Amino acid sequence: MAKTKGKKRKIGAGDVASNRYASYRYELTERIECGVVLQGTEVKALRASGAQLKDGYAAIRDGELWLQSVHIPPYLPASRENHDAERPRKLLLHRSEIERIAGRVSERGLTLVPTRIYFKGPHAKVEIALARGKDLHDKRQTLRERESKRDMERGIREARR
Repeated sequence: MAKTKGKKRKIGAGDVASNRYASYRYELTERIECGVVLQGTEVKALRASGAQLKDGYAAIRDGELWLQSVHIPPYLPASRENHDAERPRKLLLHRSEIERIAGRVSERGLTLVPTRIYFKGPHAKVEIALARGKDLHDKRQTLRERESKRDMERGIREARR
């Protein structure tokens, strides 16, 4: 079966964008759902063409959570009033959750990585994960586990024939 050109594979049914590379680069420990402050053209661009999360990260500045380096492409029909594609976007969480996350990030050397953007009703949501960077050895082990899982599934399928 040939791949269709121009279509990207996504994980979830309602996902606008997902960062599948994050689970390869990082060991993801805890996932947190956040609201995100967007401009009007950003919402339309998300619904139309999605976003790119590969190099994105979240940072805590002045007691607020900010999403950095996430690319939301410009919305073409709004040529004059378009948004900046790489601007920092504020994430919405309760103060106590931000303080708890800040403590874990500073204490344990974790980082905040966006894993997916999706719509929940009319609101755009961002899922961030507390993550620890993997060593090269860990990445190789992840690849080995994935290959062995694929081989086992292939063997089961062939045994059922």
